[in-house]
Amino acid sequence: MNGLFCAALCHSVSNRLRILRKTQRDLPDMLTLHSLRNLVIAGLVGEISFELYAWLISPVLFGVALAPANLVIALIKIAFGVTLPHWAGFLVHFTIGAVGFGAFVWLTHLVTRFNLILSGAVAGFVLWFVAQGMLAPVVGRSFMMGFGAYTQSSFIGHVGMATLMGYVMVRLQTRQARIAV
Repeated sequence: MNGLFCAALCHSVSNRLRILRKTQRDLPDMLTLHSLRNLVIAGLVGEISFELYAWLISPVLFGVALAPANLVIALIKIAFGVTLPHWAGFLVHFTIGAVGFGAFVWLTHLVTRFNLILSGAVAGFVLWFVAQGMLAPVVGRSFMMGFGAYTQSSFIGHVGMATLMGYVMVRLQTRQARIAV
């Protein structure tokens, strides 16, 4: 009985690993309705985690709360001469984060052919650099905001968020592939 259980367990683990390898190999080739849904779900999970980190964890670890809505408000004021209320800046950032950053993780995966989790880390690094190194100076802040606590916390937030997005995409795709088998 024990041998039968071990054989079944080994077969189950082997099957799951085969599905994961197949999922990682096959899914980057096309964007289906399911993968688009997975991208949006992963984007929402990542962006919600970023906001929770920005408001609750960053102040404890770094002494600063991240406020990317302020960057959005300043950029829109410069570009269009319109001052958004804070809630609207937050909504714009949240939407860009949930949809655009999830899509950027996917695009990074397609371009680099890295697995989705590593693609998330790379995408997070790029997003962090764009926010702190390129967009912050546009609104009058110093390059990388002097590499202070805000920039360091932003690094953790962006890389963590995008890595989590990649992880969620992998989990959802693995689940989808398992159901299809």
